[in-house]
Amino acid sequence: MIVLKDILYKVAIESVHGTTETAVNKIEFDSRKVEENDVFVAIRGTISDGHDFIEKAINLGAIAIVCDTLPEIIVTGIAYIKVKDTNSALAFMASNYYNNPSKNLQLVGITGTNGKTTIASLLYQLFKKAGYKVGLLSTVKILVDDIEYKATHTTPDSLTINKYLKEMNEAGVEYCFMEVSSHGIHQKRTEGLHFEGGVFTNLSHDHLDYHPTFAEYRDVKKSFFDHLPKTAFALSNIDDKNGPVMLQNTNAKKLTYALKTYSDYKAQILENQLSGLLLRINDNEVWVRLIGTFNAYNLLAIYGTAVELGLDKLEVLRLLSELESVSGRFQFIISNDKITAIVDYAHTPDALENVLKTINDIRTKNEQLITIVGCGGDRDRTKRPIMANIASTLSDKAIITSDNPRTEDPEAIIAEMEKGVEPQNFKKTISITDRKQAIKTACQLAQPNDIILIAGKGHETYQEIQGIRYDFDDMQIVKELLEQLNK
Repeated sequence: MIVLKDILYKVAIESVHGTTETAVNKIEFDSRKVEENDVFVAIRGTISDGHDFIEKAINLGAIAIVCDTLPEIIVTGIAYIKVKDTNSALAFMASNYYNNPSKNLQLVGITGTNGKTTIASLLYQLFKKAGYKVGLLSTVKILVDDIEYKATHTTPDSLTINKYLKEMNEAGVEYCFMEVSSHGIHQKRTEGLHFEGGVFTNLSHDHLDYHPTFAEYRDVKKSFFDHLPKTAFALSNIDDKNGPVMLQNTNAKKLTYALKTYSDYKAQILENQLSGLLLRINDNEVWVRLIGTFNAYNLLAIYGTAVELGLDKLEVLRLLSELESVSGRFQFIISNDKITAIVDYAHTPDALENVLKTINDIRTKNEQLITIVGCGGDRDRTKRPIMANIASTLSDKAIITSDNPRTEDPEAIIAEMEKGVEPQNFKKTISITDRKQAIKTACQLAQPNDIILIAGKGHETYQEIQGIRYDFDDMQIVKELLEQLNK
């Protein structure tokens, strides 16, 4: 049990009805999970409003209610805390409840449209190789040093974040690297956390199903840096036109990285092959196993972060050379008859274009590049024709298929994508609704030395159709199909 007033520290309270000297069991924002003596925080979500479930929470045993609008009926013996913003309140309360675990380790947040998972995951890898106990909060998984948990959101809710950070404290974790999504920032999930640093990767077309305008999407990302403390560092990619914007109002130490612009951390690509990259980073050369310009940016951000956290520069370069690609991020296999299959999470126009340009830069043009691409349902519809246009323009053959259609008709999604295919690319573009059949067709069309890119799902091992998740692993399926064709 913990006293209510102790977990309300730093919460913007407007009024109190009842006493805050009440001992509470735990915090809940899902009324279905409320138990005796809990405090229930009423969150206004995109689907439902927690204020509608205050009575239910009290009936289940809640002894305190945190809300931004008081209910019409005030129950005697229940503490009501009216706050300015319940999302913000939940974030501070969660930190206080778990004894502010972010202050007991060095937490770095990575935000931007593309590269968050790669940077966070490879920083985890690098610091583990350097001999530290490390934590990871990412789209792919959550790691408390060597213990792995399944991730459900890019940025988990405030209670989940602090719960895992507390576990990291108990495990002796010294550094934690965390993906910070625009949803997470907008919903105040990262408030109340103490960040040692923040990294901005890039900003491109995504999440306009959630954010009404690109400007709001940008400003939400920027607000993360606006709230960094003076003791933190803010490392921004200034080759991206929004990079300087992220640093405008931050109190943190301002740092930059770039391939094309004068910056604190600068890199030059000397060689770019399927086997890796030769980079010059701040006058030192290093060979790495990752490929592509987008990974040069990722590695530079990793280098800058590690140096700012106090690691020796030459030691960081050595560790960079040992890093291995993240699951579903430019992950590739080569079949017995020399067909290369690449699986990548590229699900935004910018990410898809980066991956295709990387492949085109490396290949000899004597082989075919076959791209399989789809777009998710119940998400930003404006990017659908753009994705199809990029795939059909930069590939020798493009197969438009399903991604995670969710509650939408996959054929309707494909029809929207097809509108982006230009007339000169009609003949090299086909549409196949069934994703497995699309992959099979690509494998059948491929000749020795050809390249197949399967874009969009990356590390995901499921396909979501009408609320049901079916087992579906792009890498596993293409491996099996290529093996069958070799027999």
